[in-house]
Amino acid sequence: MILFSACLVGENCKYNGLNNRVEAIYEYYRKYGGILVCPEQMGGLDTPRIPSERYKDCVINQENQDVTREFVMGSQIALQIAKDNHCDVCILKKNSPSCSKHQTYDGTFTHTLLDRPGVFAEMCISQGLEVYDEDEALEYLSKISD
Repeated sequence: MILFSACLVGENCKYNGLNNRVEAIYEYYRKYGGILVCPEQMGGLDTPRIPSERYKDCVINQENQDVTREFVMGSQIALQIAKDNHCDVCILKKNSPSCSKHQTYDGTFTHTLLDRPGVFAEMCISQGLEVYDEDEALEYLSKISD
């Protein structure tokens, strides 16, 4: 079973109330199903919400409020959902403070990326789940759906 960042299949859960729909990911989900999560919402953050970035070991929003607790709690809930549904692959949103596999913004809100995963992606990787961002996922999904 594949777990998806809900925003990638068109759920309006992005910080600004919109989504990050990727047509090929949406079509795969529509045809084969999967599990949708938004760790930020699952941690109790509203949509829309103030943008957040990882800063050192914390997550802060643009108003300098520490929202680490919400990010961690939501990530723990999403990880448990992945385990409960026997997900072994996660397709997650790149550059997200929750879901990014490779890089996240540095907490200065200057569009500066650091090589560091998001809170949820980091948990998934530590639990041995395969994690792909939306760019990597296109190749992966084309291989498994042929």
